[in-house]
Amino acid sequence: MSENVILIDENDAPIGLAEKLDAHRRGLLHRAFSIFAFNDAGELLLQQRAPTKYHSGGLWSNTCCGHPRDGETVVDAAQRRLPEELGIGFAEPREVGTLRYRADIVDLVENELDHIVVARADARPEPNPEEVAAWRYVPLDELESWLAERPDDFTAWFPGAWRVARSTR
Repeated sequence: MSENVILIDENDAPIGLAEKLDAHRRGLLHRAFSIFAFNDAGELLLQQRAPTKYHSGGLWSNTCCGHPRDGETVVDAAQRRLPEELGIGFAEPREVGTLRYRADIVDLVENELDHIVVARADARPEPNPEEVAAWRYVPLDELESWLAERPDDFTAWFPGAWRVARSTR
């Protein structure tokens, strides 16, 4: 089934819709979100993207990410997407900022205004294998070391999105 993304201008005002893969092939600016879910111990839930994903397969990233649908708020989209990917919900979601980024990934272009959502989640994920290869809760000091030592283990958007999420902790 085809999925649309919301095309936006530089001020995040909607200007239309485009099919998701086409928007990434053409590098069209669109709205996205990244969820950073923390457990009660303060650890971040990371996911390793399934190797069959259309881009960035096998790389580690934030808890969940996606694109809001037309007429859907970022928080509503996050509440829809997390159960689809990881089979869990979360509590206390709040949008904490945005990241404007552009990254060339093989023959695709990530050109997004990424809305960063932080939340609390303690559940044991039951991931959709088409979306997620592995997951783990990671202590923040370990994450910082891992990111510094092996940045190529992570998706293109993760370091910038993490800086936004980390600044609110």
